[in-house]
Amino acid sequence: MLETRRKSRTLSAELADTLIQRIRNQEYAPGTKLPKEMDIMEEFGVSRTVVREAISHLQAAGMAETRHGIGTFALLPEDTGLFRVHPDQLGTLRDTIALLELRIGLETEAAALAAMRRTEENLDKMRIALTAFAEAIEAGQNAVQADFQFHTEIALATQNSHFIQFMSLLGERVIPRSRLSPDEDPAPTRKAYLHRVHQEHESIFNAIQNQDVEAARAATRTHLSNSRERLRMGEINAR
Repeated sequence: MLETRRKSRTLSAELADTLIQRIRNQEYAPGTKLPKEMDIMEEFGVSRTVVREAISHLQAAGMAETRHGIGTFALLPEDTGLFRVHPDQLGTLRDTIALLELRIGLETEAAALAAMRRTEENLDKMRIALTAFAEAIEAGQNAVQADFQFHTEIALATQNSHFIQFMSLLGERVIPRSRLSPDEDPAPTRKAYLHRVHQEHESIFNAIQNQDVEAARAATRTHLSNSRERLRMGEINAR
């Protein structure tokens, strides 16, 4: 029994090292969801216990966090010296609004650059994210993943790795409603809110597609400013 426990700890440590290396190599970009337990078990031929112990290693190293009912997400370690947003920094409505103010400053310019530099492939991926957002609304989901993906695709369309890294460091938690259950059926007012967000995304996309730099900048500023004001008015629950 003791030998079995030792073997399990060795396997979990080796698996943790592999997962950490993948995070550092951006195979699992910070802020993105790690593969499901079953997928990791199948890829590495290990037990569920080994996978869970490995994930615990990652959490202890500051390389992952698990959100109940959502999944486990890759993180950068605390000692990298790079900018990152810790979950504790989004604990209040004021914190969330402060982060939106930062996004307004950076993402409006990202949209402008995306309008200048986007490729057809970039546009295709934005369309996929928009479609996923619409489908999530109709399915009664919160559309967080599609929302974050749309903003990430804009960052990718800048062809500037710093904007891409910024979005990766923020991760899905940058979307205020990410701390709500993804399976929660939205109330009518919440569904109407998501439809408005979708329309704002469409406006940003159209400006980028038309390579209208000023319109892309304005549409993004409007979208993020509206999100900030909706939070201030208590229209969505950011807790």
